[in-house]
Amino acid sequence: MQNIIFFDIDGTLITEDARHLIPDSTRKAVTLARENGCLTFINTGRTAFNVLPQVRELGFDGLICGCGTYIEYRGEVLLYNRLTQEHCRRIAKLLRECRVTPVYEHKDGYFFDRLAPRNADLEDFLVSFVEDGIDVSRQVTSPEFIFDKFVIWENPDSDMERFRREIGCDYEMIDRGHGFWENVPRGFSKATAMDFILDKLAIPRDNAYAIGDSMNDLPMLQAVEHSIAMGGAEVIYPYVSYITSPIEEDGIYNALLHFGLIRPD
Repeated sequence: MQNIIFFDIDGTLITEDARHLIPDSTRKAVTLARENGCLTFINTGRTAFNVLPQVRELGFDGLICGCGTYIEYRGEVLLYNRLTQEHCRRIAKLLRECRVTPVYEHKDGYFFDRLAPRNADLEDFLVSFVEDGIDVSRQVTSPEFIFDKFVIWENPDSDMERFRREIGCDYEMIDRGHGFWENVPRGFSKATAMDFILDKLAIPRDNAYAIGDSMNDLPMLQAVEHSIAMGGAEVIYPYVSYITSPIEEDGIYNALLHFGLIRPD
């Protein structure tokens, strides 16, 4: 029976610093896994446009993006949760009234809101986006404004009580720490997308493996029997079946070797 491996991106396949380093051992491990008959999938909170070219070039059978709101398999889009523009504009109005700082994520790019509060965290993100060649000009007021999910930062005067009350009806709020929240339409997650793929490809859960490094990977890690934490990701150690070495100490290679998904070279 074919095995399938789901990989987070940030802190798992690539370093989380500005280098976006992919260790040579990671490149080798993904190649060897595919040569050994394994299916390999990205499973990320990033929306599709923001899966870096150097990650795509590793060679994956499929992409799960936007926390399960978009699924692609061998170039074919199998699922895409398309929100209405009316809904998106209503959410943008609410976020302004709650005085939070948003970034709206769509499969084709980011949208920003010049009418919402700005803060230092957003400014840092904008600098990094520009350095990565990402378009930061699109606004909520643009005719094409729409999103798949969004993130927000709390501000000292934010009405978080109202935000939680009104957003919580339609969105799962993921606490990323330090007043930073990821908001995903209810019914979608890294885990629901994995279930979709396993059912679609008729692969037993016992043949599925997931590798991550942070709490937003928890649904993915808890959806399979074989869950792997990257070394240094202590916060998720209690929830996984195996802890590998850190990313720059051959973490991916060692994990796949441990489970027999690749053979020693």
